[in-house]
Amino acid sequence: MSHTGVEVFDFLLFSIYPVIGIFAIEAISRLIKAPKWIKLWVQAAVSIGFGVYYWFILPAPQNFPLTAMVMFALAIALIYQGRRAKISPEKSPY
Repeated sequence: MSHTGVEVFDFLLFSIYPVIGIFAIEAISRLIKAPKWIKLWVQAAVSIGFGVYYWFILPAPQNFPLTAMVMFALAIALIYQGRRAKISPEKSPY
């Protein structure tokens, strides 16, 4: 029994889901040879989606506002890197 209303296994799953989503986008973009900036912006959209879900959709004792803030910060970084990759693809190592 946890103190936050979320079981340990569920918390681990909530932590793993965004990683699976971002890696899945990475794998798909490599298979279809998508431009780097599109891959990064889609990963940012997934991060924003998980942030919104974790903060606003999960019920009150089970929501994760700190995790959502981390997801939003990751989205901002991915959008910046995507913009940089769109402007000069040779300078983007992603």
